[in-house]
Amino acid sequence: MSQTFRQPEILEIARREGKVTVEGLAEHFQVTVQTIRRDLTELAETGKLDRVHGGAIIPSTVSNIGYEHRRGLNEEAKAAIAHKCAELIPEDSSVFLNIGTSTEAVATALLNHANLLVFTNNLNVANILADNSNCEVVVMGGALRRTDGGLVGSQTMRAIEQFKYDYAIIGCSAVDEDGDLLDYDIQEVGVSQTIIRQARNIFLVADHSKFERSAPARICSLSEIDACFTDQPLTDDLAAKCSDWGTQIIVP
Repeated sequence: MSQTFRQPEILEIARREGKVTVEGLAEHFQVTVQTIRRDLTELAETGKLDRVHGGAIIPSTVSNIGYEHRRGLNEEAKAAIAHKCAELIPEDSSVFLNIGTSTEAVATALLNHANLLVFTNNLNVANILADNSNCEVVVMGGALRRTDGGLVGSQTMRAIEQFKYDYAIIGCSAVDEDGDLLDYDIQEVGVSQTIIRQARNIFLVADHSKFERSAPARICSLSEIDACFTDQPLTDDLAAKCSDWGTQIIVP
């Protein structure tokens, strides 16, 4: 297969998986690792990928990738994370689910829970849990972000402040090496920070790709999170920090 055909498929795999490796691509295309390195170098030179040790990732920018693309990234990992997270949410509790494809996966995993009071600023979460007749859903008002069905802004923050939540289940766009949760939208960051202040227990759902990306706006530190649900072990350094902070790392 020529590079004309390989490179578009490499980009598609990177968008779907969040990361590609030299060895994995060489095996997939049945070519040498040197050939794949050349492909990745060319894709990096055109700004389509960022090279990392052993492979490449989708470039980090000041704007997020499209919502439908994000929905298709690491679907199996998100589902496994969501089911593990849902297992630790007791029935007869109040839960806040914020914006994101990972929190939507948690909503799906909660469809068989009974007597939940769910708050959300995510219209997709509300639509998912509308199928659970044993779940009351409260949608926080605010400005609609049409790209992903999120509700953001000062009105949303004021609505969130009217309640206390047993559990907040949040997503983010990235987690950096210092353990800071990051996002692209400053308005969404303000909403997430408000949710965190109002919650008794805070769960982060983030697949491994979030630990390989960056974003400009800081939400909080993993030190403020009770449990992080992810699909791969953290780096030794970050895992040690979480241990010191008392942040539980849960891998399904």
